[in-house]
Amino acid sequence: MVETRLWGHTAVWVLAAASLSCSGDGSSSPPTNPTTNPYTVTISGSGIVGPKELTVPPGSRVLFVNNHSGRHDMTSDPHPEHDDCPALNQVGLLNAGQSRESGNLVTVRTCGYHDHDDPNNVNLRGSLTIR
Repeated sequence: MVETRLWGHTAVWVLAAASLSCSGDGSSSPPTNPTTNPYTVTISGSGIVGPKELTVPPGSRVLFVNNHSGRHDMTSDPHPEHDDCPALNQVGLLNAGQSRESGNLVTVRTCGYHDHDDPNNVNLRGSLTIR
């Protein structure tokens, strides 16, 4: 009887430890990426992307950082197809303070990007050269 009680308590502790190690915060928003990526495009507090032109090696990802107070939906040119560099479309919607990386840019080429919600705003347009 003591042995059965001991196993019952052990099982409770094992289940409790497992649930703690697997628990998440329940958030459905994508994680913010670290800012250690050397290939970074920043939307400044005044709503201007920089650098306007960036060259990266094939296979790279580009980190987009939104330091502006507004949200920006960063996508590949041309608008509205967004098919120049589809890997850029993985950046998508960035709320104020968020950052996210593009997919891997593997094809050697130059392609543009813009804010889907404000496609004609030159302050939110830039280009990437993959070579």
